[in-house]
Amino acid sequence: MRAELSLTILYVADLARAATFYDAVFGFEKTVDVPVYVEYRLNDGARLGLMPQQNTRHFLGDALGAQRPVDGCPRAEIYLHVPDVRTVSARLAANGAVCTSPLARRDWGDQAAYFMDHDGYVLAVAQRA
Repeated sequence: MRAELSLTILYVADLARAATFYDAVFGFEKTVDVPVYVEYRLNDGARLGLMPQQNTRHFLGDALGAQRPVDGCPRAEIYLHVPDVRTVSARLAANGAVCTSPLARRDWGDQAAYFMDHDGYVLAVAQRA
């Protein structure tokens, strides 16, 4: 069996804030922009969606849909190759992302920096060496 990742959806506390952040930092092509969901095309095969946490109850159920991480542990990491990692890192910082690991050459060869967005998701931005 073969599977292709086509869509990653992040559950966010404030959709407008999250969309403003992702617009300012990355400028991805926005393919859906409605009051309850925003979606971006990352490349030909991948999209990133943003959905308000409170809207997850209809498919997660009331109990699970109401739960939120409380221990501060990141819930997911999005690893993005970008053309200019220094510029994107500066945009992340300027838009309120917290740097958790500054730009450095990593063991796997990439130059990468790690940030945490407003909803606690880890955003790694990298350039191939």
